[in-house]
Amino acid sequence: MNKPNIQLREPSMVMKLSRLGSFHQSKLSFLRSFIREFKSWNYKRDLFDLNKDGYGTAVYSFEKKGRNYSLVCFAQHINPEERSDRVIATKWDAAFVLHDGKPTKQDIDRLRKNVPKQEVGRVTYKELTLSRANKSIRAFDHVVNSLSKGKQPDHEILKRVGYLYRTTAVYGSGKFGLADRFRIKDRKEIYGPFRLEMMLVYLVRQFTFDQVNHIAKFKNPNKAVYLNKDIARNLGIGNSTGLGMAPFIVNHPTLLHNWIYCREKALKEIRSIKEVNKDDFNIFKNCLEKSKANIDTWVTDSKYQINKIDTLKTDLTKFFKYLENLNSQKNDYLWNLIYIWSEENLEEECVEYIVSMMMEPYEKIIDPLIINMSSEEENYFNIPADRKVFDLKKIIEKNYKSIIEIDFRDKKSTSNFWFISKNKEEPRVANRYEEHGAELEQPLAIARDIKKLYGKLIKYNQKDTVAEFLSNNDDLRHVVRRAFIVENFPYSEIQDNTIGASLVPIDMLRLKLSFFGAVKFDPKSDKWLRINMYQGAPHPHEMKLSKDNWVYNSFN
Repeated sequence: MNKPNIQLREPSMVMKLSRLGSFHQSKLSFLRSFIREFKSWNYKRDLFDLNKDGYGTAVYSFEKKGRNYSLVCFAQHINPEERSDRVIATKWDAAFVLHDGKPTKQDIDRLRKNVPKQEVGRVTYKELTLSRANKSIRAFDHVVNSLSKGKQPDHEILKRVGYLYRTTAVYGSGKFGLADRFRIKDRKEIYGPFRLEMMLVYLVRQFTFDQVNHIAKFKNPNKAVYLNKDIARNLGIGNSTGLGMAPFIVNHPTLLHNWIYCREKALKEIRSIKEVNKDDFNIFKNCLEKSKANIDTWVTDSKYQINKIDTLKTDLTKFFKYLENLNSQKNDYLWNLIYIWSEENLEEECVEYIVSMMMEPYEKIIDPLIINMSSEEENYFNIPADRKVFDLKKIIEKNYKSIIEIDFRDKKSTSNFWFISKNKEEPRVANRYEEHGAELEQPLAIARDIKKLYGKLIKYNQKDTVAEFLSNNDDLRHVVRRAFIVENFPYSEIQDNTIGASLVPIDMLRLKLSFFGAVKFDPKSDKWLRINMYQGAPHPHEMKLSKDNWVYNSFN
């Protein structure tokens, strides 16, 4: 068979929100690469000072070659009416901070006064990430009560919830006094994306297990048992995520490009393998088979998500029948054959699911890409003012073809606007024609502004410089910059209208969360959702011997 002409998928296809909102966790996901990279570090519980009700202070750490990162945990009592996942909450069951090094008693005392306050408190450059979490009361109390009676918790209850705590925010990079990124960006062990945030969430998970064991033991010292390791392994950390995450992917174009490009490059390299090793193909099939049972644990009341899950299940049934009739040993470029068939016969949700599965056998392809998933963004934000208007116009015609075809005179194309809430300074979206405040709109309507820019460029003197154009059109500077970025970073731009009537904001959340490694997407509206992280992950003392496909073992 002649070698097929396999290229990277076009941004015009990949960067549509419906496609991006169908991405799943993969071997590239940050929490999975974090465990691969930190499995050789030494884990320790340095302090565990909780009272009989589980309130108090704990410290956990990872250490290697003199470098130490410590999670400092503060658990407190709150009343049921104070427990809220909304960003306007002021109290949480527990608050956490990742400290650079081993905290002294003075550090812990200082942090105890500030970390439980979150936004209202202040930390220092010694702290790297900050978070808070609430108990899933149903699961947490059930586990404590069961353990205190000498028995393990009910499998079905935990299977439905999947975690004991859920975080409501994880902050980093200079927020509330945290260390600015420049202080730590050159450390090789955390050069991969969101390493510190992934570390914090992983260690929080361990705290939740230790806390339920501790409370159960105090509740009934003579009869209590510890939470079974297998059951604990099948519990992750939940997360409630709202629109605060959505603008991130618009405001970090080169970072977004690097994430997508690495995924697309991995797919291209895998599709280009001529002779697929039988063992590699069996890894793919094994992960795919295990994942079927996992899908059955995805519980949601969202009609939107139920439809996605049902579509995925239906398409996977088709795909398994296709695999049964496929002779893996007699087909060159097997992965390319599978991918092309999937695109022609399956919906986007299942296609991207299969793309993620195709990466599973190929650590040698995936791991070298991980280090390229960060970005020194400040290096790419200068506008080449000496370029010509003609150049800029051509860039837009090449990279924003579908955008410049949108009719923004139609109200449906401008139905929404993005703004920052007054109380928590968090991004929000509202209907332009039904709600007040459009004059406070944030510059996140990239499609509309690109179209406006293009409309002016085609009437401008094509030989003028960009500097001359901007001297009369300074309001469009932000999209001129983006256009020159997309010239070199083609996956940096969402190829959709983020203010149109058909906007589904959780597609933007789903994109980012899939790269984090989230599973079990459970939308509570089109603007916020709950997910699970680290479900099935090895315990800290198991990391050194763990296999990377742990994500498919949960509740199987």
